[in-house]
Amino acid sequence: MSAGRKFAVVVKGLMIAYAVTGALLVLLAFLVFKYQLGENVTDLAIVAIYVVVTFIGGFITGKKVKEQKFLWGFLLGLLYIVIISVIAIAISHTFHVASTASLTTAALCIGGGLLGGMLS
Repeated sequence: MSAGRKFAVVVKGLMIAYAVTGALLVLLAFLVFKYQLGENVTDLAIVAIYVVVTFIGGFITGKKVKEQKFLWGFLLGLLYIVIISVIAIAISHTFHVASTASLTTAALCIGGGLLGGMLS
């Protein structure tokens, strides 16, 4: 499989990851509304959603690519957090790249994609 075709598989994995993200964030919004969840719980749930969906995307990507799966899962996790960050910057016009929370979330997303690719 060519590198271009593998990248297309990563893009498909990203689309699946973002679709699942959207569904889980809608569910989280409902739970926040229904049970008045606090900000700390909500923030933790959002990061957990990011990790789970990057794992799923990395797993799907690894299954389809079948070689150097960890690398393609890593790329999926990296692209996922980069796209989320770009959207956050576009919306709020500020982003604290060096903040501990941002770096931790980025590492968890990359790790989720990496692990998903490795375990596929």
